[in-house]
Amino acid sequence: MKARVTVMLKSGVLDPQGEAVRHALGSLGFQGVNGVRQGKVIELDLTQTDPAKAEAEVQAMCEKLLANTVIESYRVEIL
Repeated sequence: MKARVTVMLKSGVLDPQGEAVRHALGSLGFQGVNGVRQGKVIELDLTQTDPAKAEAEVQAMCEKLLANTVIESYRVEIL
């Protein structure tokens, strides 16, 4: 079973990488971009076969390691 975790900075937290991308896009002539938020996607290949247990395990992984829950939010998808 596979899981996909999407981690993003919480709204209100400064995103310097996103701002750099927005600025670079403007420099390249893409003027319609008002804001960019950059995050990360983590794909996990799990041995767990029960989707509910897999999601619970991945949630625990996020809380302990994959996301800094003080400044980041995350979304778990079981695929």
